[in-house]
Amino acid sequence: METLNVGIIGTGNIAPAYIRGCAPFDVINIVACADILADRAGAFAAEHGLEANSVDDLLARDDIDIVINLTIPLAHAEVSLQIIEAGKHAYCEKPLAVTRADGEKVIKAAEAAGVRMGCAPDTFLGGGGQTARKAIDDGVIGAPVAATATWQSHGHESWHPNAGFYYLKGGGPMLDLGPYYVTALINLMGPVARVSGAARRTFSERIATSEALKGQRLPVEVNTHIAGTLEFENGAIASIIMSFDVWGDHLPFIEIHGEDGSLSVPDPNRFDGEVSVVKGGTREWVDIPLTHSANIGRGAGVADMAYAIQSGRPHRASGDLAFHALDVMLALEESSEQGRHIEIKSTLEQPLALPAGLPDGVLDM
Repeated sequence: METLNVGIIGTGNIAPAYIRGCAPFDVINIVACADILADRAGAFAAEHGLEANSVDDLLARDDIDIVINLTIPLAHAEVSLQIIEAGKHAYCEKPLAVTRADGEKVIKAAEAAGVRMGCAPDTFLGGGGQTARKAIDDGVIGAPVAATATWQSHGHESWHPNAGFYYLKGGGPMLDLGPYYVTALINLMGPVARVSGAARRTFSERIATSEALKGQRLPVEVNTHIAGTLEFENGAIASIIMSFDVWGDHLPFIEIHGEDGSLSVPDPNRFDGEVSVVKGGTREWVDIPLTHSANIGRGAGVADMAYAIQSGRPHRASGDLAFHALDVMLALEESSEQGRHIEIKSTLEQPLALPAGLPDGVLDM
């Protein structure tokens, strides 16, 4: 495979993880970065051996094939559209957009331009997520019947240097952490057909305790506790909770319950973790050895897209997958507002499973 050159727009908190996560893959090579803050881009470039450009200059470069969009959620759609207009393949940090209308614009623009649109999360490509997927595909627990997905904390203001945007439009636990959980469930069980939800905003403001923001009051514009039910096209029903209002819990990240057994799935915000199963008629959970590598990180979705661009196959962390997840997440809060079930209009083919046993740094046979 040819190596495709990659640029990054946005050099904030998540950018170093993409540097580390893309490095093992020979199919991609990060060469440049840009940021609305030129000094920050320059410092990031110097630290990681890149060339610092303005956004316009980076998009004008003929030697860059893919651009990773690591801006804040409210800017995701606008910047992705700029990347597409420049004729580059785009890969966006989650969520794809903060409204369906903007998400649709991005998807349609990429289709019209003949370029690929990819989007995080790509954590479902890790050893934990793919081992769980293989177990379900192999019938280890029988046909899925039910699932639970839970992420609960008391928000990010205790540690994040720029936590304010998590509580403004485009933030909240559902659009922040929900993409990992909803995407993982879609990877494991396919698309969602209908949802119902309940949501609340518990506090009107948060007091930051992180070193960078200590004592600052952060206004809250979004729901901070969302609970709901997802009904999948295959008939399975999942219960989901995403919360910034909980001080502590003991709930599992994800469990899938089938006709013949139950599967414990690791944290979908990570690429590794233990997968375990309990079969019908027993009470003992048994670990399943990982069938796929956990030695990958953020950027695996970019590498998978680079393979797909050259081979012509669908890429896994796709814009269509991200839009379906966005559709589901927005519908949960709309269900709460409207007091009714919401039918999910978008759908997609379940993402291709990764082949088992691939060596590190390889995503195709």
